[in-house]
Parts: sequence; C-alpha cells; structure tokens
Amino acid sequence: MTSETGRAAYGLLWTVVSEDKAGGMAKTPGRNDLPAAPNPASPQDIRNVVLVGPGGAGKTALFDALLAARVAGQRAAPTEHVRTTGLTVASFDTGAVTLNVLDTPGYPDFVGDLRAGLRAADAAVFVVSGADDIDRPVSLLWRECSAVGMPRAVVVTHLDQPRADFATTVETCRRTFGDARATHWPVVEDGEVTGVVGLLTGETSPEHDDARSALIESVIEESEDATLLDRYLEGETIDTEVLLADLRTAIAQGTFFPILPVAPLTGAGVEELLGIIERAFPDPTVHPLPAVTTPVGGVVTGVACDPSQPLVAEVVRTTTDPYVGRLSLVRVFAGTLRVDETVHVSGHLSDFVGHEVAGHPAHDDDERVGPLASPFVDTHRPRGTAIAGDIALVSKLTRAETSDTLSSLDRPAVVAPWVLPEPQLPVAIRAATKSDDDKLGGALQRLVAEDVTMRMEHSSETDQVVLWTMGQAHVDDLIGQLADRYGVTVTAEPYRTALRETFVRRCQVQGRHVKQSGGHGQYAVCSLEIEPLPRGAGFEFVDKVVGGAVPRQFIPSVEKGARMQLEKGLLTGHPVVDVRVTLTDGKAHSVDSSDVAFQTAAALALKEAANESTMALLEPIDRVHITVADDYLGAVMSDLRGRRGQVVGTEPADGMGPEGGWTVVHAEVPQAELSRYPIDLRSVSHGTGSFVREPLRHDLLPADKVKELLKT
Repeated sequence: MTSETGRAAYGLLWTVVSEDKAGGMAKTPGRNDLPAAPNPASPQDIRNVVLVGPGGAGKTALFDALLAARVAGQRAAPTEHVRTTGLTVASFDTGAVTLNVLDTPGYPDFVGDLRAGLRAADAAVFVVSGADDIDRPVSLLWRECSAVGMPRAVVVTHLDQPRADFATTVETCRRTFGDARATHWPVVEDGEVTGVVGLLTGETSPEHDDARSALIESVIEESEDATLLDRYLEGETIDTEVLLADLRTAIAQGTFFPILPVAPLTGAGVEELLGIIERAFPDPTVHPLPAVTTPVGGVVTGVACDPSQPLVAEVVRTTTDPYVGRLSLVRVFAGTLRVDETVHVSGHLSDFVGHEVAGHPAHDDDERVGPLASPFVDTHRPRGTAIAGDIALVSKLTRAETSDTLSSLDRPAVVAPWVLPEPQLPVAIRAATKSDDDKLGGALQRLVAEDVTMRMEHSSETDQVVLWTMGQAHVDDLIGQLADRYGVTVTAEPYRTALRETFVRRCQVQGRHVKQSGGHGQYAVCSLEIEPLPRGAGFEFVDKVVGGAVPRQFIPSVEKGARMQLEKGLLTGHPVVDVRVTLTDGKAHSVDSSDVAFQTAAALALKEAANESTMALLEPIDRVHITVADDYLGAVMSDLRGRRGQVVGTEPADGMGPEGGWTVVHAEVPQAELSRYPIDLRSVSHGTGSFVREPLRHDLLPADKVKELLKT
C-alpha cells in the first residue's frame, strides 16, 4: 500500500491469500493473486537484504521495482517521491533464491524500524541520490554496518535530475565509504537513464576505460589468487569469469562494495542489482550471527544457521493488526520455527542497555507459537515453518515484545539486541475526553511493547503523561497511531520540568493553631527555626525544646507536619528541599492539644516563613554529552551558550572511523532548555549531532525565569 503520505508499516492492513495449517487468521479484502509463500529448502537458498539511505533517495521506489521485476502482476511505483514511516517487508522467489527485502524509513526519527531492518538482514543496499551529496548520518550508518561485517552495495538514483552526475557521485562514495567502485555505468539519453552497461561484462566505450581499469585493479587486489596481480601487471588479459568470481567473493565477504546506477521508474539497472543480490550477496550461513547467551548471562556455544539445531530467533518488530491481532516479525537465526510449537520467550533488554527500560521488564515465559505467515507488503501468506536464516510473521505471541528471543525449551537463549539510541525528545500528552482517558493506558502499553525507541512515564510531580521519543515526526506518528489504531484522541501540551523550592536565608517563625468550638478544641503552638542546607543535603529535623514546652509525644507530630507541608510546597507547589527545621519552643494544652493540632501548627509556621525574600526555586540540571562533526562544533557550542549551558570539556570522539573529525562536548545544561534539543541539535549540526544525558543536580533558577513562572 503506497501513497504520497507514506506506506503503512507492515501488518496494519493485511490480506490472507490462502489458508492451511497456519490458518485461523481473519480474511480481509485485498490482493489474492500472489503466488504461495516461498518455501526455501535450505538457508543457502535465502537472501535477506535491507534498503537503507536518506529520506527522498528513492528506497521505496526501488523496493517496488525489485518486486515488479520478479512478481507477476506487481507494478512499480508511479513516482520516486514516496515517504515511508515504517518497515515494509516482502518475501518472494526470484527464480534463483528466496529474497526477503526490507524497506526502511529514511527519516531519522524512525531509527527503530531502521535497526529492525538491519538486524533481520544479512546485506544492505545503500540508496543515494546522484543529485545530492552524501550526508554524515549515512556515513555513520555505513560505519555501523562495517562494524558488524555486513556486506553492502551502493545504488545511485535520481540520475535524470539536472544536477545529477554519476561519476561525481562515485568519487564521493569512494571518499565516504572506502573501497567502493562502479561495476556498472548508466546509459543516458535525452536526460533519462535508459539502461546500464556492465564494466566487466558489457560493451564499454572509451569513456568507460578509466572506470573499467580501476574496477579490474580493485578486484585483483581483493583476489585470493596471489599471482593474479603480477600476471595483470605483466600485461596478461585476465579472464572475465575469473574477475567476476573474485568480485562476487569480495562482495560476499564485505571487502568490496559495488556501485551501480538504477532508475526504478524505467527499470534500468534493476536486473543488474538483482544479479548482485542473487549471486554475490551472502546467504545466512555466511553472515556472522549475533552474540547468544543464556537468560542468566552464560555463554551459548555452537549456534549455527542450521535448521536442525535448537531454535534461536529474535522478534525484530512488533505491531498490532486490526484483523489478526498482535504480529511479530521474527528473524530465525538457528533451528526451525513451527506452528503450534511451544517455545521459550526471553526478554532481558535492560541487561544490554545498562538500566531498566520502562515497558520492557525482564521476563522468561513459555508460549505456543501462533499462525506463521510470509509477508508481502500489505499481504501475508500462511506457512507452516520458517527455517534458519528466514524471516516470518508470527501472530498472537502475547508475551513476546520487540527485541525478545524465541528459543527451544531445552536450551533457553537470549540474542544480544542491536543497541538503539535513547529517546531524548519528551512530549506531554493529555486525553481529550474521559472515554479517551480510560483507553489511553492500555493503548500506550501496547505501543511501548512494540516500539523500543519510545519510553513512557507518568510524572506525579507535574501530573503529566510523558512520551520520550526520537523526534517530532515520531511524536506525530505515535499520536496518529493512538487515534487510528486505538481510537484514542490526545493533545500535546508543553512538557514541564520538576522544580524544587528551597530556603535561602535563616528565619524564625511561630505556628499557632488554636480553635475552640465547644467540647474539645484544638491547641498547638510551635516555634521553628528554618535554615538552608547545602545542595543535595535533603531535609533535617532537630529538636531543641527544653523544659517540656512541647510534650514529647507531640514532637514527632511537628516533624510529620513539617515533612508533609514541605512535600506539598510553599510558594509554587513544588517540593521544598535542602532545609533544616529546628523546633525551639512551643505551647500545649492538657486537653485540647493533639497530634493533628501540632501537625497543623508546623505547617502554618512554614507557610508563615515562605515568601520571595526567604525562598528560591531550583531547576534540574542535566549532564550532557554531545557527539558532533567538527564542521559544526562551533555552532553547537554557540547554541549551548544560548541555553544557559556550561561547557565543562571536549575530547575527540572514539569509534567514529580512522579519519577522526568528530568531537564529544561535555556540558551542564538546565533540563528545561533541553525539551526541544533533539530537534534543534539536528538542525544546527546538519544531522550529525547526537547526545545522551543524565540527571546531575538542582541549581537556583534565575530571577527572570522565576518571575515568568510566578506570572503563570
């Protein structure tokens, strides 16, 4: 399902085209002329490929073109300008292999679906525009794939645009990606790409000689035949089949990266890309498996991509279908996943990220596998099994969440998840009506279970439900899902930080609570001395009463009343911290004094002491670590100063490639100034910046900010 506004994530509108043992799924209107689900005989017959790249590069148009080239009746997209906000998956037979191709969103807010696609795949196709430069986020993603040894190819699109130049893009790719060479060259007629020519296999013209020679030299350098280079330098013509065999080996090993032009709308270059996928990209037995442990952290050895082994699989994506219910996209790493088989479900995300993850508690359960299906865009086709190396949809796995592991009962296992960045953009939401409020909690719990890049919290201090997200587009998507999938209407409201109040000077006050209304009255008088304490000291209560002015049984009542009032706040309703309250004197009545009376007297004394001259507001300060390309370091530092931030140090960033060019900035910034920082950092750093933060302390809120707050 493709549109100008975006393609629905897999599983939102599904069609069941046939029913077998995996039945039980409700039928929905839709396409029913697809071939049956692929049934690969072995992992060697499978290719798992993910399409990645910046938004607008043409990934979805390429995805549709690949399907149209191999699936009868499938049509290519009418335009290259299609925006997706979710992961789209299609499994089909190409005639040579079973191809599972995953189309990922290019917008950075949907990094969860991008990482899901990377985890499910064994090779990646980077789609870049021939009319635009390659941005830093794409180069970072390339390094991320390199770190796990994922083979890659580069597809250049938009070559029909006026500014497009294939040769220039190839050189840019070489500078950015390393050992990448063009294996094909576009044929352009009247500004349109009408075909491509293979530099090793096609009829090249003199204008291709330099590119052809460079390709041959690169292939020879990657060859395992040590004599090939000497023979080439001596003038020997190397057989094309030898070069092609070495090229395919280098691509499969992830040491050489082909660049080829593709025009998805005309189909030029699509067959050549499919040839690389079928004959050069590795099957799942070649690609290294992620680390596997036991649920308690022990080592699991001998895990291999073999259908006969004990099951090891990972839930890479979860969603809810209005007809079928919960759907889990599962990558099988070892063993065979079977319908109706009971498996062990392990979720230990917090063990890998170093802290508790809201909505994803550690758990170990046994659950029966529901119906299996093979995905094809917005249609699924029932199947009975999924062997090692394959990708399948599982419905009604009620205990499995995104990043959970499915394993055999006799060998429980946990697959190390692909680490995701922390969501840093908070948005407060409020239900529009009482009916919406009743449904909101359950809907949010389901969204959190599906989306590991979202966090939810309920702040008792600000009385707000806060969603922590990856960016504004992520926010809009979540609010849209609440409305469309769960019928819950919410409105966004400004996110409020949790302030504190504190005393800034010493004062002495008396609290007097005297009431007489017939019968037993209420009588309590207490004299308090209030002193500020250093930041982080908390609350202290001191008893200095002498002579029994306040009976001993009521001294705890004074402390209790003081604590309760300080928790409620005195000036603005925020808790009071870092203060010492000393009870120095008081009065009691033999009949009318009581526990409640002295609690009330203590509270009245504190209220008497509270005014703008004796108290101040404290705001939370976060310690922030920002990683940014050196080209934009100055802009980021200037932006921090505008946020009342204090830079405490900088250092070169590690793990960003041998060429460097990245810096980590350490700063202390008021939390209120960070509420929109993910969006602003992306802007000032041209998409290269990222940050993490942690609570540090509370500091005095500037006087001008206090006046603004008191006005509201």
